[in-house]
Amino acid sequence: MIRICHIATSDIALRFLTFNQLRHFKSEGYEVTVVCSPGNWTSDIEKAGIKVKTIPMARSITPLKDVVSFWKLYKFINKEKFDIVHTYTPKAGLLGSWAAKFAGVPIIIHSNLGLYFHEHSSRLRKLVFGWVERLSVLSADIIFSVDREDIEIARQKHIGKPDAWRYLGGWVDLERFNPDKFSSTFKNKKKKELRIDEYKKVIGIAARLVAEKGYLELFDAFKKVLEKHPNTTLLVIGPEENKKDAVNPSVAKKYDIQNYVKFLGVRTDMPELYSVMDVFTLPSHREGIGISILEASAMGLPSVSTNVRGCREAVDDGKTGILVPHKNSEKLAEALLWVLEHPEEAKQMGKAGRAKVEREFDEKLVFERLDREYKRLIEEKLKK
Repeated sequence: MIRICHIATSDIALRFLTFNQLRHFKSEGYEVTVVCSPGNWTSDIEKAGIKVKTIPMARSITPLKDVVSFWKLYKFINKEKFDIVHTYTPKAGLLGSWAAKFAGVPIIIHSNLGLYFHEHSSRLRKLVFGWVERLSVLSADIIFSVDREDIEIARQKHIGKPDAWRYLGGWVDLERFNPDKFSSTFKNKKKKELRIDEYKKVIGIAARLVAEKGYLELFDAFKKVLEKHPNTTLLVIGPEENKKDAVNPSVAKKYDIQNYVKFLGVRTDMPELYSVMDVFTLPSHREGIGISILEASAMGLPSVSTNVRGCREAVDDGKTGILVPHKNSEKLAEALLWVLEHPEEAKQMGKAGRAKVEREFDEKLVFERLDREYKRLIEEKLKK
C-alpha cells in the first residue's frame, strides 16, 4: 500500500479545502496521513478514517519556532517512511518538503493555493515572498497550481522548475453545492433560523477575517448599499485570525452597519447559507482561485469580486458576475447595487456561473489530474 502524507499549517485548510481530496485518496487505496497544527477540526478528519499527527507550525516567519517545527516534521516523516509527501501553502512547503527531502521521501509534491504576492504588492513583499515561494518548491517533483496565471508568474520569476508546474484548478462538490436541493420554503426557514426577515436581501461573503480579503472596503461599500436598500443583510462567514491585518467584528460599528451584519464564524452548512443569499462577494486583494466564489457560483449566485489573479479566473466579468478594481469601495458598492437592482440579469449570471463550474471546476476533474500525476510518479520512482 502506498503511504502518503499531506502537510498543511492549519487543520482548517485540510478540513475545508482538501477534505474531499483526502477522502478520494483513501478510497483509491492509499494509506493517508495528515500533519497540521493542533486545532478544533482534526477530529472531523480522523472520523473519515484519516490519520492525524499534530505538529505546531506558525503561518508567519518565526525562525526559532520554524526550526523546532522542521525538526519535529523530519523525525515524524523519517520514522513513518512515507512514499509521498504532499504539502500546501509556502510555510508547510518550506518546512514539510525539506523535511521530506532530508528524510529521503521518494516523491515530494506541493500544491500552490495562490502566490503570496500579487501585482499590487510592494517591492519588499514581492522580494521576500518570492524567495519563500522558491525555497518552498525547490524539492518538489510536481507543483500543482489552482490557477493558470500563477503558473505564468512563477515561471517568469523562476519559482520552481518550469516543467514541474501543473494546472490543478479549483474544485467544487457539485452534488453538495446544488441549488435545486433547496426550496423556497427551506430558504425562508433558514432565514428565520438566522433571524433574517423573509423580505430582506442578503449579501454574503465567506473568507477569513483579515483585511487582505477586502473586508474594510466591503464594510464601506455596504454602508453605501444600505443608503439605497436599508432592508439588506450582510452575512460574514469565516474564522477570526491572529494576524497583523486581522479584522475584529467590532469594526462594523465604525461604519455604523453593526445592526445589519451577522458574523457567523466557521460553518459546516455552507450550501444552506449560500441558498439564502442574493449575491456573493469576495473583494480580496490576493487570491488563489477563490473556492468560495466557485461554491457560490455552483449554487447559482452572481458574484462581485476584485479584478485580481485567481478571482478573475473564477468570475467571467459581465457573464457570471462583476469584477471591480481592488481596494475600491465605490466601485464595489456600485456593482453590489446593480446586482440587487437587476434581479433577472442576476439570475442569468447565476445560471451561467453554475454552468461554468460544471464545465471547469467539478472536483472530479481535479481528482483525475491528481490521480494521473500520482500514478505517473509512482511508476517512475517507486516501481523501478
